[in-house]
Amino acid sequence: MFLERSINQADNIGWIEVICGSMFSGKTEELIRRVKRAKLAKQKIKIFKPKQDIRYSKKKVTSHDNNSIKSKPVKSSEKILELSGKCDVIGIDEAQFFDDGIIEVCNKLANAGKRVIVAGLDMDYRGKPFGPMPNLLAIAEYVTKVHAICTRSGKMASYTHRIVKSEDLVLLGDTRRYEALSRREFIKAKQKKK
Repeated sequence: MFLERSINQADNIGWIEVICGSMFSGKTEELIRRVKRAKLAKQKIKIFKPKQDIRYSKKKVTSHDNNSIKSKPVKSSEKILELSGKCDVIGIDEAQFFDDGIIEVCNKLANAGKRVIVAGLDMDYRGKPFGPMPNLLAIAEYVTKVHAICTRSGKMASYTHRIVKSEDLVLLGDTRRYEALSRREFIKAKQKKK
């Protein structure tokens, strides 16, 4: 669990919170919830997302349930550092799509006294660690792993299974391209493809 702090913290050291899991597990929903609470507490917030993620909106972070909050699309992680300014809380969605510089950016922001909330897929559609996420998980003070419901068994799902034919690592999509699966169903689906 993470702790919310007063913006007048004496030592002025921030921290990094990472929310991870499969698609449809509520990562973005949790990011939005935390950022909205900080906003209610009169903290200065800024949310970023990768410029390539235009599934629901170009200028909003939007969950699969259509809950949304205004965000700034950026092309590179360095832009986040440039645009964070006097914010107290920085939200970053779809972190797996950012370059590896996102790790140093998050560290610099936290070292400058900011609360950094990062959401992203921990594994890709092949079940492998995704982009910079393993390193973000390693440097975070707080990690929350959220789970979806398996579309085949109804059990806890922690895997994202691609249901369309494509070998591209990055293929933006929703329920028409992906499904959340339990470990057992994910293994079965992979064996069936072979």
